Amino acid sequence: MAPSSEHPDAPANDLAEQSSSAGVDRAAPAPGAGAAASGPGAPASAEASPLSRQASSRPRGRVVALTGAASFLGRNLIGILEEDPGIARVVAIDIKPPDTGGSKLRLHTVDLTAPASEERVAEVLAAEQVDTLVHLCFLSSPTPATAWAHELESVGTMHLLHGARQASLRKLILWSQTILYGAHPTNPNFLTEKHPLRADPDERFFADKMAAEREFNAFGAKAKGTTVTILRTAPILGPTVQNYLTRFLARRLVMTMLGFDPLWQFIHEVDAIAAFKLAIDGDFPGTFNIVGDGVLPVSTIVRLAGRTPFPVLHSAAGPLVAALWAAHAAIAPPSFLRYLRYVCVADGEKAARVMGFRPVYTTREALLDYISAQRLRDVRLLQETPA
Repeated sequence: MAPSSEHPDAPANDLAEQSSSAGVDRAAPAPGAGAAASGPGAPASAEASPLSRQASSRPRGRVVALTGAASFLGRNLIGILEEDPGIARVVAIDIKPPDTGGSKLRLHTVDLTAPASEERVAEVLAAEQVDTLVHLCFLSSPTPATAWAHELESVGTMHLLHGARQASLRKLILWSQTILYGAHPTNPNFLTEKHPLRADPDERFFADKMAAEREFNAFGAKAKGTTVTILRTAPILGPTVQNYLTRFLARRLVMTMLGFDPLWQFIHEVDAIAAFKLAIDGDFPGTFNIVGDGVLPVSTIVRLAGRTPFPVLHSAAGPLVAALWAAHAAIAPPSFLRYLRYVCVADGEKAARVMGFRPVYTTREALLDYISAQRLRDVRLLQETPA
């Protein structure tokens, strides 16, 4: 059965991050896009399929497609692309239309977990004359529904790429994360793109994203004339984003590991969005770490957030978190506890040198911006925003 927005085991705040949907074969312009009339009294030309109408004329400008268009990154990227005069059309592949859509937006609901989605993706990309495909169809937080997550992220990526092989794409961009490097006692102070991904392979949240990277790299090795870019973002913080990290810091009592105080780094939500726009505008083949400048120890992060640390022996933390995770009462599974013990900090030098990416916010500034908004939420002066 295809996943739906009401999956019983998926965190509600993470469902906006998925770009697979239960419906297929429906293309709709965004509100205000001027859809052609249809019905018994409509002209014969109006009975043609939306894809046929859209393919009848070549767009004057670039066409960018996004999976996960209703996610935090997708919504904000669409808003920026709508304002770019060089972008003729924005093609959204998601469960619902993003609320930032305007006259340039075209929505296609496609279930990426369905075998038939390969042909559907190829049809949409060809008919819309897409030149750049941005793949954001990944959960921002772990879920106990691991089978569903695997179908969405790993299998969905394979279906997407099989469909993309049948289209003439100029560029493919993938969202990945620096936590995939894994937290290990042997890690250097800064991990470069040359270091292997050593996150726990038994944890589906990591394994599916690492599999997606492998699929993209294999596609790039075979697809001539297509630029493949992978952006590994540090954990994203800011006033409006929600993920496992913001939920971790929103609790009054914050679990820490007794005797450990590793360094963390963040990327501000504005800088993460800017990095994707930079990758869309330019040609940067390869993998890039997208991180904020500077690092902070966990103890400082908890103190700045105004939370109370709750130190736990690491030998006891595993069974405790495992029980809470099984009861759907924990933010993340036990595999995330390693990041409370060991460092996992990425080097952003390559992105600065090759892409020209320079974050506006430091790690500390990203944290403080999140804290300012969270304090308003704590006293109910600011409503929660979707992930």
